Amino acid sequence: MIATLLISVAIVTAIAVFLALLMVIADATIANYGEVQISINDGSRELTAKGGVSLLKALGEQEIFIPSACGGRGSCGLCKVTIDKGGGQVLPTELPWLSKEEIENNVRLSCQCKLKQDMEIKIPEELFSVKAFETKVSSIRDLTHDIKEVTLELVDPPEIQIEAGQYIQVEIPPYELTDEEVYRAYSISSPPHMNSLVELEVRLVPNGIATTFVHNYLKEGDTVMMNGPYGDFYLRESDREIICIAGGSGMAPIKSILLDMEHKQINRKTSYYFGARTAKDLFMVEEMERLEKELKDFTFIPALSEPQEDDNWEGETGLITEVLDRHLGEDAGELEAYLCGSPGMIDACIKVLQKKGIPEDQIFYDKFA
Repeated sequence: MIATLLISVAIVTAIAVFLALLMVIADATIANYGEVQISINDGSRELTAKGGVSLLKALGEQEIFIPSACGGRGSCGLCKVTIDKGGGQVLPTELPWLSKEEIENNVRLSCQCKLKQDMEIKIPEELFSVKAFETKVSSIRDLTHDIKEVTLELVDPPEIQIEAGQYIQVEIPPYELTDEEVYRAYSISSPPHMNSLVELEVRLVPNGIATTFVHNYLKEGDTVMMNGPYGDFYLRESDREIICIAGGSGMAPIKSILLDMEHKQINRKTSYYFGARTAKDLFMVEEMERLEKELKDFTFIPALSEPQEDDNWEGETGLITEVLDRHLGEDAGELEAYLCGSPGMIDACIKVLQKKGIPEDQIFYDKFA
């Protein structure tokens, strides 16, 4: 009986996989959508694109770059545009990222919407100022056992204008893990005044298309295409005390902000909580200690969640949320917080910050998808 049931399940599964494969093949080979017209912002721009590709890709090929931290996999929810006509039904893959109000207002994920008919869309005007850059890898160095610092020297155009905390998208060329170009988002760790180069901190993700390429294939002297800048994660102008929180490669935008504060001589009281598992996961400690000397009222507070015996660690221990809870007073409502890291870490930290009295509109974050 059990054997019969297992065979039946296997047959049904095989049929479902076969039908799904047929649909993919049919969509790629049989369906020919020809050329599609895209009207942008009430006709202020008109484009002609090849049908059958995603709206995100079609716009990118016309050098109109929509933010997409995941590179078009539908796992970050950043590539939202308004599609007033021609978008078809909202797909199940979009629903986790769209609120009821956004759906009512025709907001869609551009990576999930294929060009099958003429479209009318709206995108923020500032995205038209995003540029494509040709760069050369000037250096690659290990920061930890799984994080590399990659320095890109700008070739064409030779300079980039950013705000500290923003990110760029890097083009990963076809190689053994991908048969087409893909884009991935990385925060800039260098400060804005160093505008002829871009520093990135890339953490290796097992089987990650982009991180595997950077860690195992990218070499000094290679040409890398990127576009940007993107993002609204930047230091706000106020007199509030600053709390920074990060983990792993979330160090990148915080480092950029701190170096920018040093360059501009911004002397606001600042505490930086950085979480790592063990001592081998810590990095930039010497740079943070230097900033403690150069920046007035700056304190760096590293913490290990799983210190090893041979770490000989005498600093803070526990999850970064626990350390934060111990250090912050019960009435921290006048503070301003900047967070960068995984969604789980950020969500947990926000709960602690709000419990301590920091309003939602004074908490700024950049989640890594």
